[in-house]
Amino acid sequence: QVQLVESGGGLVQAGGSLRLSCAASGRTFPTYATAWFRQAPGKEREFLGRISWSSGITYYADSVKGRFTISRENAKNTVYLQMNSLKPEDTAVYYCATDFYPAVVHGRPGYWGQGTQVTVSS
Repeated sequence: QVQLVESGGGLVQAGGSLRLSCAASGRTFPTYATAWFRQAPGKEREFLGRISWSSGITYYADSVKGRFTISRENAKNTVYLQMNSLKPEDTAVYYCATDFYPAVVHGRPGYWGQGTQVTVSS
């Protein structure tokens, strides 16, 4: 099946920007969707947004609308998370996850990356 690898995390100052990548390999389908999540220590995993591979239509959690943008580059099987105006509270491990579209919409994607750390300093 599909394997996902996140990259692009690191240390950034508050107000700065960072772009995360989620590269997919293995058996994928045009009907897949990919979602981004994050998890800070001691907190539940938080849904950030998703994108449909076929249409490019996105959906975002209210908490990140206007600051985060999800896009995809189909030829490279890669989904991006562009994060602008970063705040210290954005510090977390960021994960991408993918599956057939209904599973992602219902919050149960079956394939997850290993995560990449994002740290936002004051």
